[in-house]
Amino acid sequence: MPRAELAARTAAVLHRGRARNPDVLLVESEAGRIVVKDFAPRGPVVRALLGRWLTRREMRVYRRLAGQRAVPRLLGRVDALAFAVEYRPGRRMSRRLAGQIAPGFIDRLAAAVREMHACGVFHLDLRHRSNVLVDDAGDPVLIDFASALMVPRRGIVAAIAARLLARFDDAAVEKWRQRVEPGTATGASTASSGARRGASRPT
Repeated sequence: MPRAELAARTAAVLHRGRARNPDVLLVESEAGRIVVKDFAPRGPVVRALLGRWLTRREMRVYRRLAGQRAVPRLLGRVDALAFAVEYRPGRRMSRRLAGQIAPGFIDRLAAAVREMHACGVFHLDLRHRSNVLVDDAGDPVLIDFASALMVPRRGIVAAIAARLLARFDDAAVEKWRQRVEPGTATGASTASSGARRGASRPT
């Protein structure tokens, strides 16, 4: 989508960025609704340096995760300061969803995180309730990879880094398990921990 059409096609501002963060826009495109992350409204230093770098960086993460069911598809670059991803509506994670989400949701979330880790990507901010959504089918959606780190998928150093970084995401999953599926916290956590240890190493 050309930058010149962005303002006219913006249906809503999902999140207004601060000094160093992009605006997140819900945009009406010819193919339907999409999400655009845009650094253009920020100051000149951010636009010239940080915004361009962060745009490229997050796009690389989405490319690494292409094909992952729980991750919105990267749709492309608007320009050097903005890119678009698939719009995946859903409810933000919250303890208020306890008893309202389909059984096994947290196990599906854990599986999605393992798949992400297998690609060498570590989100690192899944504790934030706005970064994990529950879609209409009751499945997890992972969004906002601005804080994510990527490691090579092979090598001893990559394997060690992967094990360390995976702990942050795994702890976030168990936090959500305790909040929305408290009756399954102990057993499910124990049962899945071994699988996570084996799957968190990139291949």
